[in-house]
Amino acid sequence: MRFNLKTLSLTLVAGLTLTGRPALAQDENVIRPLAITTAVPFMLIAPDARGGSMGETGVATAPDVNSMHWNPAKYAFIDKQMGFSVSYSPWLKQLVDDIGLGYLTGYYKLNKREAIAGSLRYFSLGSIQFTDEKGHNLGDPYNPNEFNFSGTYSRLFTDNFSGAVSAKFIYSNLTQGQNAGSQETHAGTSIAADVSIYYRKPLNFSAGQSGQFALGVNISNIGSKISYTSDVKKDFIPTQLRIGPALTYNIDDYNSITGTVEFTKLLVPTPPIYYTDSVDINNQQVIYKGKSDDVSVIQGMLQSFYDAPDGFSEELKEITWALGVEYWYNKQFAIRGGYHHESADKGDRKFFTFGAGLRYNVFGLDFSYLVSTDQRNPLDNTLRFSLTFDMDAFRAQE
Repeated sequence: MRFNLKTLSLTLVAGLTLTGRPALAQDENVIRPLAITTAVPFMLIAPDARGGSMGETGVATAPDVNSMHWNPAKYAFIDKQMGFSVSYSPWLKQLVDDIGLGYLTGYYKLNKREAIAGSLRYFSLGSIQFTDEKGHNLGDPYNPNEFNFSGTYSRLFTDNFSGAVSAKFIYSNLTQGQNAGSQETHAGTSIAADVSIYYRKPLNFSAGQSGQFALGVNISNIGSKISYTSDVKKDFIPTQLRIGPALTYNIDDYNSITGTVEFTKLLVPTPPIYYTDSVDINNQQVIYKGKSDDVSVIQGMLQSFYDAPDGFSEELKEITWALGVEYWYNKQFAIRGGYHHESADKGDRKFFTFGAGLRYNVFGLDFSYLVSTDQRNPLDNTLRFSLTFDMDAFRAQE
């Protein structure tokens, strides 16, 4: 890939997970940003094949080794003592062929009520050749990358309710210290946290069938803003609210099916509408409608519920929803599907997902496939693969 340094941040930092229009002028006098963009959007990418095949849902589904991304509070309910998983997804294959997301995660049960877990997420942006404004190469090609380390502590408060707190370190190196005009760039770093809860309760249906109801809430990536230069305002990282229920129905001793619906919302300010040619005494653009997005992290989280320039109707557009379904046979073979919906004005990601899973002794294999409703969408045909290891089963075999 070839990039001018002035466009690198917009292309790679703000737009990797969005496919909608970044801005739209309502008329000749105002500038109207639509989709909400943040730094390090790779933090929002579904890293594992199970959640990826269920419409990118997982806040309330049954706990597994990859619960770190979806809802860390679920780890307290895992009935195994130890496990880990490796996942990989080629990303944006419709655009380039050398971008990929790798994900390594594992957990350990301290006792019946407590668990700890950790993960490493690594996002490679392939090979990029930086150029100046005239298209001349600036040094050798560079391989920018981003990663984050996460750790969590999860605990059962009652037999049906758990909670978790997580800590994260985020690192984003996109420019290798290249100068953007007169500005010297550097890697961006941030410290963040997650707070999550999980509730589940066994159910008894008529005719003797059993099941389970679950509800999950996760507020992820609550952390400091990030910047790649020293003299520009910092960007928000993608703080996100994820909430939803799940219902499992055990058809018989061998067959079960789970359905889930999930809602997500970015807890960062909505960009206001600016006058095109008006500035104040500080040489800042004058706001036509909406609220300033130059606020603190906590203020931005609170403000995100009421700051949309077009009011409540636009706030509703900022809520993304998804549906997922999972069928298991004998807890060994799974078939999954889902649908993900995002407003056309807020990213326009609309796609179906499909996948399957297989468990055999120590190992488990999952894969997912994404089909966009718009074939021009660069997310179309996205694949994800996950390989899981059950250490309890390994010790039992020994």
